[in-house]
Amino acid sequence: MEIVNSALLTLIFCLAPALVLWLCQRVSLLNKLGPIMVLYGLGILIGNIGWKPEHMPLVQEIATSATIPLAIPMMLFACRFTLSEASLQLKVCISGFLSVFLAIVIGYIFFGKHISEGAEIGGIMSGMYTGGMLNAAALQSIFRVEEQAYVIMCSYDIVISFLYLVFLVSVGYKLFRRLYGEKANMRLSAEERAELEQQIEEHNRNPYEGLWTKEGMRELGKIVGVTLLLVALSAASTIPFAKEWFMVIFILVLSTLGVVCSFFKPIRNLKRSFDIGMYLIYIFSIAMASMADFSKLDLSEGVNQIIFLCIAVFGSTLLHAIFCRIMRVGADAMVASSVAFINSPPFVPMMVVAMKNKSVLIVGLGAGIVGYALGNHFGVLMASLLNLL
Repeated sequence: MEIVNSALLTLIFCLAPALVLWLCQRVSLLNKLGPIMVLYGLGILIGNIGWKPEHMPLVQEIATSATIPLAIPMMLFACRFTLSEASLQLKVCISGFLSVFLAIVIGYIFFGKHISEGAEIGGIMSGMYTGGMLNAAALQSIFRVEEQAYVIMCSYDIVISFLYLVFLVSVGYKLFRRLYGEKANMRLSAEERAELEQQIEEHNRNPYEGLWTKEGMRELGKIVGVTLLLVALSAASTIPFAKEWFMVIFILVLSTLGVVCSFFKPIRNLKRSFDIGMYLIYIFSIAMASMADFSKLDLSEGVNQIIFLCIAVFGSTLLHAIFCRIMRVGADAMVASSVAFINSPPFVPMMVVAMKNKSVLIVGLGAGIVGYALGNHFGVLMASLLNLL
């Protein structure tokens, strides 16, 4: 019976993301919440209804440990690094990373220190607010933060980041334009609007359509083959180091190799690599959330965690706005890059449509790609620094 329960739990972890994605495409409320938030809710429900198969911890450990090393290179293969507008992209990236650095340090000194494993949580937040959930999950694999603390942090983040995006889309970008002394830059032509709306539609489409065709399976085989090769090389690179350094070196080398591979056209043109990697993140999300035991929830820590996150999100945005203004970066470019850092690159086209300024699309996407590439390294450095404070 226990074997059946464990097999059922494994199937739930593997197939629930597919069901949630299907529902998100058909239910507008779920689509607004996003698959990850829905999967966190489902995982928390699984972990707190009293169903505890004997091998549940083993299934959870395998699901969370195996998915991230595979997802990292897959998602980085699709990165497009461009030299166009390099000067502007460099400015927004310097501003973005510096802003997150200062906001995390300030938040940690006043609130993060009162959280269990606060330095490691701060490191995860540093990667998350310069890259995204991929970086947060990878850093969780490095730091092995207590599962409940990580799940609660991600749950709070989803809500805060959603409210942040609503603020920017509704009135935020207009406020920053006024503060910068700028007028609305341009109105989109019918052709430009159609192009951006097509990108949003592309983002909302079913990315796994055609995966099980002969062509899709051939591409899947290439993606998995290259990924396993990079995993093997990354694991081999840890041999000269002490055992306790394995995960840190393994993840950082794997991230670096993923970025390097993105410069090779045959790998970069594997169209489904990002989406397959994202599906592994969905599996990680539901499995990790199922580890949370809300009967042990510490409300006082929750308050400190929420304030810490709010400082990281809204504090870094304020600093980013100040630094961009000093470096003569326009308000729209600042907002687009901020969305890429805080919410991740797929939300940039939506923000660009709201601002009616197509010219900042590449800058926003470029900032997010740099965040994907460097977020893990930045998070490890930040956690080390916070431990010294």
